[in-house]
Amino acid sequence: MGKIHSIETMGLLDGPGIRYVVFFQGCKLRCSYCHNPDTWNVNGGTEISAEELVKKAIRFKPYFEKSNGGVTCSGGDPLLQPEFLLEFLKLCKKNNIHTTIDTAGFGQGNYAEILKYTDLVILDIKHVNARGYKDLTGGRIEEYKEFKEEVLKANKKLWLRHVVVPGVTSSREHLLGLRKEIKTFKNVEKIELLPYHNLGENKYTGLGIDYKLAGIKPLDKTKVKEYEKLLVS
Repeated sequence: MGKIHSIETMGLLDGPGIRYVVFFQGCKLRCSYCHNPDTWNVNGGTEISAEELVKKAIRFKPYFEKSNGGVTCSGGDPLLQPEFLLEFLKLCKKNNIHTTIDTAGFGQGNYAEILKYTDLVILDIKHVNARGYKDLTGGRIEEYKEFKEEVLKANKKLWLRHVVVPGVTSSREHLLGLRKEIKTFKNVEKIELLPYHNLGENKYTGLGIDYKLAGIKPLDKTKVKEYEKLLVS
C-alpha cells in the first residue's frame, strides 16, 4: 500500500504527451519555494494499493496513448515510497504504459531497480553547491549526487529542471555553475528553467509554517528566457 496526495488526469507539463500524474505523499526536502508543503508528511494523503492505482490510470489510457503520453510519478518525491513506486511502475510497464518519475533524487530504496521500469526521469536540480543546497532545501547535495550516479549508470532519458529564485539562484555565477552541472549529464532531452512564484504562500499560513521567501517577488518569465540563453551559450 502507498500514500498519494492527489491525481491529475490530463497533465500537459510533466513529461511527453498527455500525462496521468500521480502526486506521491512525502518529501525529505523543505525547499524554501515549495508550493505544496501539504505533501511533506509521508503519513498524510490517501492510502491506495498499486493495483488499484494502475486500474485508475488504465481508464485514461485511450487519452494519453494517442499523444504518446503516459504516467508520471511526482510528489512530494516518489522515491520516498520506493517499494510502492516500484510495484506501481512494474504494473504500468506490464500494461505498456510509458513511465516518468519527477524527482529531486531524495528518497530511499534500490534506485537501480526502480530505474529499470522508468522510461524518463525529470530531475530537479535544486542548487549546484553544498552550502546553497543546504540553505535552500535543508538537504545534503550528496544524496542528490547518489541518485544522479544511478541515473547515469542506467543511461536514462532526462529532462532537467531548475527553479530560478531572484537573489538566490539567479546570479550569473550560479547559472554558469548550473551550466557546468548540466554538461555532466547525458541523454538530456530538455532543460527547463522555472520562474519562482509564490502561489503556495497561503498554504504555509494555513499550516502554521514560516514562509522563508516572504517578500520576494515572482520572477518575470522574460527574464528566464535571458537565463536560458546563458545556459546554451
